[in-house]
Amino acid sequence: MLIREAIAEDIPQIQTVRNSVKENTLSDPGLVTNADCEEFLFKRGKGWVCEIDTRIVGFSIVDLEDNNVWALFLHPDFENKGIGRKLHDIMLDWYFEQTQKDLWLGASPGTRAEIFYRKSGWQENGMHGDEIRFEMNYNNWKTKRK
Repeated sequence: MLIREAIAEDIPQIQTVRNSVKENTLSDPGLVTNADCEEFLFKRGKGWVCEIDTRIVGFSIVDLEDNNVWALFLHPDFENKGIGRKLHDIMLDWYFEQTQKDLWLGASPGTRAEIFYRKSGWQENGMHGDEIRFEMNYNNWKTKRK
């Protein structure tokens, strides 16, 4: 298993992982384009992938412009192996090296994502549309990482 920074050539496999998920599915896979991925990976923020035998099985992307976790997804065949935690932690370590601004994300109620973020120390702060809005601040993250 290799966790590394995402490169442009990863986008097709990132899209495959994004469209394979069983929760937080897109009503229309065309809603998130390759150009969107490229913008968030290289202009607005940064991303990481988990690669096993040259296959991307998970990825995370953080947006520095909106201080938001844009994506954290795993292929269903690779859940519960610690990959999501590693992608999450490297993303937050990098984010809080860039800024001390609060970071937020949305997670659908009643999903494994909601449970994951609660266990990871994210604090609920209302709703964002139909999703629970979670926030992580610099001090909480640094304390958690000690």
